[in-house]
Amino acid sequence: MNAQDNNTQQERLLQEEVIDLRQYWRILDRFKWRIGALAVAVAMLAAMVVFSMTPRYQATATLMIEAEQPKALSIEEVYGLDSSRKEYFLTQFEILKSRRIAEQVVERLNLTEHPLFDPEQQEPSFKEKVKGWLPFLASNEILSEEELRELKLESVTKAVSENLTISPVRNTQLVKISFESESPELAAQVANTVAEVFIDSHLEAKLDMTKQATSWLNVRLEDLRVKLEDSEARLQAFQESQGLVDVAGVQGLAAQELNEITTQLIDARKELKQAESIHALVQSRGTDVTALSSLPEVLNHTVIANIKQAEIDASRKVSELARRYGPKHPKMIAARDELESVQDKLRSEVRQLVSGIQNDYETAQANVRALERELNAAKGDYQQISRKETRYNELKREVEVNRQLYNAFLTRFKETSETSGFEAANARLMDPAIAPRESAKPKKKLIVALAFVVSAMLGVMLAFLIEALNDGIRNPDDVENKLAQRMIGMLPWVKHEKDERLSLSTFFDSANHQFSEAVRTLRTSLVLSHLETPATVISVTSSVPGEGKTTVAENLAFALAQMEKVLLIDADMRRPSVGKDFGLPVYHPGLSNLIAGSNTLAECIHHDEKSGLDVMPAGAVPPNPQEMLSSPRFTKALQVLMDKYDRVILDTAPAQVVSDALVVSRVADSMLYVVKADSTRQKMITNGIGRLLQVGAKLDGVVLNQLDTSNKASYYGDYYGYEGEYSSYSAAVKPQQPSRQAAKAAEKDLEVA
Repeated sequence: MNAQDNNTQQERLLQEEVIDLRQYWRILDRFKWRIGALAVAVAMLAAMVVFSMTPRYQATATLMIEAEQPKALSIEEVYGLDSSRKEYFLTQFEILKSRRIAEQVVERLNLTEHPLFDPEQQEPSFKEKVKGWLPFLASNEILSEEELRELKLESVTKAVSENLTISPVRNTQLVKISFESESPELAAQVANTVAEVFIDSHLEAKLDMTKQATSWLNVRLEDLRVKLEDSEARLQAFQESQGLVDVAGVQGLAAQELNEITTQLIDARKELKQAESIHALVQSRGTDVTALSSLPEVLNHTVIANIKQAEIDASRKVSELARRYGPKHPKMIAARDELESVQDKLRSEVRQLVSGIQNDYETAQANVRALERELNAAKGDYQQISRKETRYNELKREVEVNRQLYNAFLTRFKETSETSGFEAANARLMDPAIAPRESAKPKKKLIVALAFVVSAMLGVMLAFLIEALNDGIRNPDDVENKLAQRMIGMLPWVKHEKDERLSLSTFFDSANHQFSEAVRTLRTSLVLSHLETPATVISVTSSVPGEGKTTVAENLAFALAQMEKVLLIDADMRRPSVGKDFGLPVYHPGLSNLIAGSNTLAECIHHDEKSGLDVMPAGAVPPNPQEMLSSPRFTKALQVLMDKYDRVILDTAPAQVVSDALVVSRVADSMLYVVKADSTRQKMITNGIGRLLQVGAKLDGVVLNQLDTSNKASYYGDYYGYEGEYSSYSAAVKPQQPSRQAAKAAEKDLEVA
């Protein structure tokens, strides 16, 4: 059981979450004429405004900005523009938009005197007229003619800038120049002039930069010439003061001499070292000639070697003669004398050689010292020559640098001077603007169409907003969904005068067949709802006055009177209207007279011959209607009437105004709650029904009255679906047969439905 309840609850939630598109369509269908009227009205108003506006024309010229400009010489560094970069094109676009270009266009075309821009040639605006009417709003500042001219120029320039559009063509070097004006000729003229002024301004700027560069180069060239001459003069003065002819040759000779002295010094030092070693050996042997003669340096000497050889020969000769002769032999004596002579000579030569070694040593020392002094002097001379060469090279470099700068500036000066007459534009007018034949603004058809569409959308939004804010009961679905009650009947709205009540003849008028059938359907629903226990006393009420409860009661009585004996009682003794509707006089006795016992039943009832209906008006208006309806006499009177009539219909006061309906509900077998469609608020209806249910009223359902069925055919069809439900319900139970005439009439109504 719980699972079944959960499934049922889930199905109900799913049904609530489903968007009912038919509901939205019904809203649109109900408000379609209002939405259409709003859209048409706004579109017509927009058309009137648009067609009264002055047309504006737009002309477009196409300009191509050169990325690679013609160059006579490579002097682009002078101008400082790199056309290969993206920023170059962005800069040109901004220049086209600049105030300077617009101002030059104004001056070239003399737009300050043009009728479209000159306020003096135009009609004064509303603002200016107001200022003229109110002197305290006018400006008291007095401007000079020059200030007025500048102010006028600024105003026209601003207007031109606002109507000028610069649109670069993506991924190209083209740019669209568009101007919007009331004059097509002026629009084309301004667009072309903007392009021409842009090209001319570039050429002028280029010429100005060339002149400035030439002037600056001329001044710098003169300064460099003076510097070059000064550096050359100082170099010449230095050469003359130092006696320099060929600094490189002098330095080479000095270097060669220094190298030769160095070589000689090295050799002298070697000789000194050898002499020093020999001298040291000689000094170590002292005066011993024999020891000195054994020295290798002495033995290797040529003279000593010859004498040594002679000594050896003499000694050999003495030895040979000694074997032959005696010591005193003359030959022997001569041989010994010769040997002694050779030995004396050897000693003498050794002494001389030792003395020569000493002299050679001293000479070598002196030579080394002399070469060292000469080397130091050569070094000083070479260093002095190097310093002179350094200074000379410094002066020479300064001269060369100044000469290079002078030559470079002289070359640039010549290039700039020669190219000053070469005018290479940075842009070309590819497609000049022509005067347009059709206006660009306003786009009349588009504006009117947009106004129609937007106003229609606004109307739809307002319709949904009104629908959301309106909590009235508008259709049978609202009766079930909002009031949680079943709809027992639905009466369509019938055209009639606004301040008049619906005529009693409406039910019988063949022209109002739809209304009559709706009343009969209400009768059928009511009869079939009480097959087991027929409802004799039927009370009809509503929430507030003006919802048509009396009309419903009267027409329901007409329908029931066609097959039963029916009495219609006006129980609304506060604002009675039944007697007036049937043309009864005000003094005609009625319900209040019957309850009070001042008149008989026959005197209080009026029989309507046309409809066969008996009518009991309210009678004299009592001071306490509620107490009268609560009295036992009212209940007793109803019991008497129930014996005489098949149906007794009570038209009671509104449930939300007074409590009369609550009192009457105690004695009524059935209550019908009348709700005026799309009028009474839901809360008020809910409160009224709640009050009735609290006192135990037998509420059969809601009668939706005055429903506009002209655009709600689906709702009206739904109503017949309700009747089918009631038929099914009545067939499911075992009814107690009412009168045969009523049953036949109900079956006939069902066939019609």
